[in-house]
Parts: sequence; structure tokens; C-alpha cells
Amino acid sequence: MSDKQQILKDKLSKSNLGGGQERIDKQHSKKKLTARERIHFLLDENSFEEMGALVTHRTKDFGMEKQIFYGDGVVTGYGTIDGRKICVYAQDFTVFGGALSETHAEKICKIMDLAMKIGVPIIGLNDSGGARIQEGVRSLGGYADIFHRNVMASGVIPQISAIMGPCAGGAVYSPAMTDFTLMVENSSYMFVTGPNVVKTVTNEEVTSEELGGAKTHATKSGVTHMTAANDIACIGLIKRLVSYMPQNCEDYPIDFPFEFNDEVREELEHIVPENPNQPYDIRKVINGVIDENTFFEIHKDYADNIVVGFARLGGKSIGIVANQPMSLAGVLDVDSSKKAARFTRFCDCFNIPLLVLVDVPGFLPGTDQEWNGIITNGAKLLYALSEATVPKVTVITRKAYGGAYDVMNSKHIGADLNYAWPGAEIAVMGAKGASEIIFRKEIKSADDPIAKLAEKEAEYAEKFANPYSAAERGFIDEVILPKNTRRKLIKAYTLLENKVSKLPKKKHGNIPL
Repeated sequence: MSDKQQILKDKLSKSNLGGGQERIDKQHSKKKLTARERIHFLLDENSFEEMGALVTHRTKDFGMEKQIFYGDGVVTGYGTIDGRKICVYAQDFTVFGGALSETHAEKICKIMDLAMKIGVPIIGLNDSGGARIQEGVRSLGGYADIFHRNVMASGVIPQISAIMGPCAGGAVYSPAMTDFTLMVENSSYMFVTGPNVVKTVTNEEVTSEELGGAKTHATKSGVTHMTAANDIACIGLIKRLVSYMPQNCEDYPIDFPFEFNDEVREELEHIVPENPNQPYDIRKVINGVIDENTFFEIHKDYADNIVVGFARLGGKSIGIVANQPMSLAGVLDVDSSKKAARFTRFCDCFNIPLLVLVDVPGFLPGTDQEWNGIITNGAKLLYALSEATVPKVTVITRKAYGGAYDVMNSKHIGADLNYAWPGAEIAVMGAKGASEIIFRKEIKSADDPIAKLAEKEAEYAEKFANPYSAAERGFIDEVILPKNTRRKLIKAYTLLENKVSKLPKKKHGNIPL
């Protein structure tokens, strides 16, 4: 046996991934894990097969020829999660700070190419100080090779990035192009330029955590979709996330066992308040229609006036987009439109049916919104839902006003089935505002303008602020009792499971970015 083979054998015998090794105990949940420990927790027991374990860097400058580490700072390979094939790479911060070299990048590219070839998700566990300075442009070229593969894989296989340590400079762009990004609180950060550069250029004093920590990206930028308290929790989120997805764009999510019963949910009758201006939590509606304990919310801390996430309905995986009356009355704004559009496009890429729950009074007014592009950003959601060819079902629970009615998966932009609850209001605007415009002269000339406004408001509401005018024109397929919503939805998705819808022939559309 050569010296190289003996070193590798010793390395693997000490690894937590060796055959028959005991599971790492609970103390690991309190600390940062190594690259191999992370893979160990992510994949099924003894399923990991490593690739490129003997790869070393090729740099001979700056004394690097004396620093040889097998694997070159990244562990790559394949295995299974709950029996389903997965490709994975985990950067090893103990080797040159996880810095990316030419060969490090080649290993990542190789496992990404394999994932594309066999049609399985790729999961990246990122923990790197950035490009390996000693290699110059070769490391930059390595990043670009990875970026190109991220783009080629987009919409073909699910791509998930977990930021489990530093991620700076060019390194942030690969996670940004994957489908979902997760971060570990207090031990990971992402930014293009670090605090020192920021201070030099703008004279701002800011810490790494404030600039690009998990909380910052979960609440302010929306860069990360989920955060976790530690590495173990992060890995648990990844495993749950994968369970809602198919293996690739030509596959379908796994169906769970389900038997259809009466499926009536009486609790749905009492969620929406009688007062149309009183808020309620749309998550109660979501939990009332889906299979118990299956809602997995995405982007929970960002743009909370809209709720998106995965769930199961009748054992089938679905994606949910829902206005949240508890925040800004559920209006659409710049951030919520981007959030919902991104999620919609992912579901459409991977054959996950969409459920849209509507309670929207319109778009958020104001100079801040207009100057930050509410027109273009609102159009992103409109574009995403119009383009989606998966089964699309809408339920209007209360308000659907103005252009937001159109945007939120209306019949006019291709929704397959649209339902409304009896108290739903579908109109250009609220009865009060509409009456003040339509009957302005009558109200102004009346002896009692307040009473006249109330009279005209009631008149307008009776004529337009209900679902029946829309139902008469076929814009609503059925007005249903809230308690019957789950039963209707299960039947709707069963009806639509073989839906075929083809887009016009083109290279690709030009979404308003």
C-alpha cells in the first residue's frame, strides 16, 4: 500500500461516515459541524459514496507545494435522503478556510454535472472564505464554471444551498441562483463586500452579522428563505424541504397515502370576521384545508403580508400563495410580489400544483412603492402566474379588489378553477371609496351627506361587493361554503392531475426583472 493510500485509509477510518459508525450524539447540535459530519446527518445511514477524495490542488507558488490536503477543501459525492438519490458537496473550512481553488471548483462542477445527468437534486453545504488568493484568476474561473452550471441546472433539478459559515464575494452568487437558500444563525453570513470594505468606501461602521447575517437576510433582503439555530436544525429543514419536491422537472412529487372521507371542516366557518376591516390569520385557513401538520412555510420572516409555502392536500404536494390580512391588510407591495413570483415559478418548474388564497384590498400606495418599482415588481407576480402551466386553483376568502384581483390567479390569467366564499367582495375598489367617486355630486348636494354616503355605499355593496356578479359571468366557478373548501380542493386537484397546457413556441419569455 502506497503512502497516499495509507493516508486516505486513515482519514476515512476516523471519519464519522465510515461503515458501522455510531450516530453522532446530541452534543453536536450545539456546535458547528465538520463537512463530513454535515453530510453524515443529511444523508441516510451508510448511503454516502464519496467522489474525488484523492484530488489535490496544483499550485506551486507561495510555498503551496508543501501544503497538500486530499480532497482540496470540499467533500463531494452522492447518497440518499429517505431512500431518494441526492448529490451533495460540503466545503471544508479546516482546509485553507474552505477557499475555492481550481480543483475545488472542478470537484463541485463534476458533482453538479452528475446530478444533471441522472436527474437528482443537488445540495451545497457552503462554508468558505472565498477564492483562494494564491491561485489568482484560476479560482475566479472556477467560480464562473459553477455559476454557469447553476444556470444550466435551473428548472431542471432542484438546487438547495445551505450557508453554514462565511460566504463572501463571488461565493454568494452561486447560492443566489439556486432555488432555496438556508442560513445558520450566528455562524453564517453572506455579503458581496465585507465590513472593512464598506467602512473604507462609505465610512459606515457595521458588523458581519449586521451586514449579512442570517437575521438580516431573512428579514430585510430576502436573500435567505429559512434560518436555523444550528447546523443540525438546518440539515433537518433541508430534508423536510426535499420531501415536497420531485427529483427533476420531468418527475412528480411523491404522493403520501390518503383515503377520501367527507373532509368537511367546520372550523373554517368562523375564521373570517364579519367586520370586513378586521384582520385574521390566513394560516388558520391554510391549516384548515390542508392535511394536518404538513404546512412548510418559506420566507416566513420576509414580506409577511403574503404567505408562501408547501403543504400536502389529500396526500399530494402543493404550493400555497396566500395574502395575509394580519400584515398591511394583505396588500401586494414590492417585496411580497417578488416573494410570491419566485415561489410560483419554482412550483411551476417542478410540477407542483398551486393553491392561491385571496384576500387582497389592492396594491400598497405611496411614493416609496412607486419609486421602488411596484409596477415592474407587481408585474413579476402577474407574469409568473400567467406563465405557470401546473394545476392552479384560487379561493377568494374575502376581498379581491382592483388590479390585485387580476394578479392573484384570476380566471383571466389562466386559473383552472376559481372558488369564492359567500362573503367575498370582488370589485374595482371598496364600497366606500367607489361610492365617494360615483355618487360624489349626489352626496355633496344631500341635506345629510354622511347618511347619503352610507346609503350609496350599501347600494354599491349590494350590486358589486359580492361574488355573485363575477359568478354570473363565469369568472368564479362556484360560490362555496368555507367548511366545504377542503373537499372541493381535493376533488379539484384530482380532476386536474392530468392537465396538459402548452406555451407558445419561443426561446424564453422576458419577465420584467
